[in-house]
Amino acid sequence: MIQFSRLGTLAPVAALLWFGAAPAALAAPPESCPATLQHTYPRLQDEKPQSLCQYSGKVVLVVNTASFCGFTGQYKGLEELHARYKDKGLVVLGFPSNDFSQETGSNQQIADFCENTFGVKFPMFAKSVVTGPEASPLFRQLAQMSGPPRWNFHKYLLGRDGKLVDSYTSLTAPDSKSLVRAIEQQLAVAPNR
Repeated sequence: MIQFSRLGTLAPVAALLWFGAAPAALAAPPESCPATLQHTYPRLQDEKPQSLCQYSGKVVLVVNTASFCGFTGQYKGLEELHARYKDKGLVVLGFPSNDFSQETGSNQQIADFCENTFGVKFPMFAKSVVTGPEASPLFRQLAQMSGPPRWNFHKYLLGRDGKLVDSYTSLTAPDSKSLVRAIEQQLAVAPNR
């Protein structure tokens, strides 16, 4: 399992070189990229490094996922949320994790499962750790702001400025009125240009 930390440190540079990333990918994040998005993670399908800074100015819903969980059906609702609001500025970001022993497959198996079973099109990243001292840098930041995920399908809502708006337990379905209302309120905020 490959983990990446904040851009600008040696770990992501070495990882980017390992994956043969273009020199532009080695550049420091733009100043307009909020600290919560200044991370690079491998994409689930092909493990190519992806900077989360590409989502700057969007409303971001970060979710830790698992394929063999009682909440796995939430993939469908997350994809519906993403499809419904992506043109207005929402992006759902999925981070599979085996922290709760319910995601045992390889990245390719997880990608196939998500696409074939739920038609997932929102961005998914390689399996990573989301709790404890080994948690990925993004999830460590989110845990400092509102606590770590207690189970799969925990959701963190970030505003267009990259700041945490709220977090939601696994019990909050993607079509929950409170979550949808919070997303719509954040989408109504004009992006900074």
